[in-house]
Amino acid sequence: MKARAIKFFSPEDNVSVTKKPQEKAKPTGYISSSGKLVLPPKTLEELGIEPETARFKIGSAQGKRTLKHLYLIPSSDENGTFALTRSGRGYSIPLELILRKGGVDFENTKHIFEVTLFNYEEGVVGYELTLGTEDPKPAYTGKPRGRKPKNAVVAE
Repeated sequence: MKARAIKFFSPEDNVSVTKKPQEKAKPTGYISSSGKLVLPPKTLEELGIEPETARFKIGSAQGKRTLKHLYLIPSSDENGTFALTRSGRGYSIPLELILRKGGVDFENTKHIFEVTLFNYEEGVVGYELTLGTEDPKPAYTGKPRGRKPKNAVVAE
């Protein structure tokens, strides 16, 4: 008698799949046309930043020519730190020369950023600003790479 291939089920197979709750949108901000990091009041509230007293050390990844990420590290020191200034309804940090040297064309393109938290040191939580443009990514127009799909093979 031939052995049959039998697929056995486990109790986990009989459990219905529940939908995961959607992730909350990350706090965002933008870079103004004059070279300022603008943080709306809603973003400051979500992050728990006290705008009147907050001071930050600002940096980027070492060895990179263009800025794709900015890091804001809260600091109580007055020297070498940046303070938030009132700008319209939100708060901003003027960084015109730093952004220009980092290759960010804020005068012609509107840049937005998402803020994520990260552990900088023991007990110090920093903010990582991931820069991006508001424009959608253009469609790829180059030559397709890789293996051709099976249905594209020419039959002889």
